[in-house]
Amino acid sequence: MGTPIIMAGDDNYNSQLLYFTSTSLSFDDNKLFYISDKNGNPNIYCKNFITGEDTLLTDNSEGYLKSYVYFDGTDYKGIGKASICLDPYREILYYIQGDELRKVDSSGNITTLALLPKGQVTAFTHVSGDGKKLCVPTTDARALEYDYLKDGRPPYDIDQRVVEENLNSYLNVYDTQTGKQLICEKVNKAWITHVQFHPMDSSIILYNHEWPYVDRGIRRMWLFDGKTHTRLRNPAPDRGRDDWAVHEMWSEKGDSIIYHGSYIDGPAYVGRVDMIDLSLTEIALPDTFKEYGHFTINNNNDLVSDGYFHDGVRKSPAEFISVQKIDWANKNIEWTPLCKHQSSWCSQDAHPHPIFNHKGDRIYYTSDCDGKLKVYSVEV
Repeated sequence: MGTPIIMAGDDNYNSQLLYFTSTSLSFDDNKLFYISDKNGNPNIYCKNFITGEDTLLTDNSEGYLKSYVYFDGTDYKGIGKASICLDPYREILYYIQGDELRKVDSSGNITTLALLPKGQVTAFTHVSGDGKKLCVPTTDARALEYDYLKDGRPPYDIDQRVVEENLNSYLNVYDTQTGKQLICEKVNKAWITHVQFHPMDSSIILYNHEWPYVDRGIRRMWLFDGKTHTRLRNPAPDRGRDDWAVHEMWSEKGDSIIYHGSYIDGPAYVGRVDMIDLSLTEIALPDTFKEYGHFTINNNNDLVSDGYFHDGVRKSPAEFISVQKIDWANKNIEWTPLCKHQSSWCSQDAHPHPIFNHKGDRIYYTSDCDGKLKVYSVEV
């Protein structure tokens, strides 16, 4: 196996990748954009691997915003850690600061694009492949109104509240140059937290229903083409409405969507949606591969995961970064462990969320194996 190297961070503060639905690397792989609290508050930094410069890009001094995953944040104040996404071709990042939608370039020039709607909470955002559109999912703020947190989460089923109280989510699309709102699509009885433009067609948005309290096997993944909402996983003899599906993600060319989950009375699986006909292929994992993880994809359609793989020796929590070469037609997976990440998984930030670089020859991930969160890299 390979030897991980530290790309950002030290023992005095926490540093982490952006969320895995966004790359954290410039298209030439020469710059790493990451979140760190090295100045006392979470901010965005740029590490230039050529010059060695490590540049603070944002000016946040107010902690972090309450949003999906960061339930203990402050209402309408601070940086939205979940909101940060990168346009790797133009080296521009988009993020939420309080109620402002902002962008910042790799030199630290900040522009406020728009003010977000009042009475709504936010989640993970996404920029289109052509850099012209930004999608910001929001949900009626009632979804996250609570008096206390239990184990880091509200003490009620959020999706159940959304459904029973008839709350809405909104797919808000903005022009990245002018800040003009292009779309505000209301989705009733939905808690939307993940959005992703089709890589080649920004008129198509992949989105989710988060943590479904019923029908969790079929309510998770949806497409919106500007007119129609299409559910991607439907009941069939080999899959059910009570299964679990999660972490949908486009392939680089947009010809497929990968996801994973588990069957209600069976093992974990990894799945693929073929965009030609929206047909699904799911491959059940070995019974010993029980440790939850995430999958992301590279330009060769190889996957990388931070969980599931079992060598017969390891103990919980999941600790391997491994690459998967998949033969979807024959439902065969070749697993290659690269290294142990040994992250604690004690918070959202400690999820490794591994990603390929653009060349496909290195994996980047986050781990707190030494006590503080750091960004690591290992050769494929």
